[in-house]
Amino acid sequence: MNIKILTPEFVVFEGDVKSVLLPGKNGDFHIMKDHAAIVASLIGGKVRVFTNEIDEKYAKNFTKENDKESVFSFPVKSGVIEFSNNKGIILAE
Repeated sequence: MNIKILTPEFVVFEGDVKSVLLPGKNGDFHIMKDHAAIVASLIGGKVRVFTNEIDEKYAKNFTKENDKESVFSFPVKSGVIEFSNNKGIILAE
């Protein structure tokens, strides 16, 4: 599935991922391939991207969570996600 993370200043990430874990208003939620269409608000926390690697041009925006899994995180203050047909756009602040 393809995820794009945007802030008002720049493109944080764009690429294929296995899944993404997001900080929602009602708790963290995980979006995986073939997830139902959704639009949801995000609160402050970390957007965690599960992927084998992050392209070099986006790597500076992320922190690697641990050495065992390919989990990369990006802090957000708030935002929204729209996801459908295995494509997601995260607008974050």
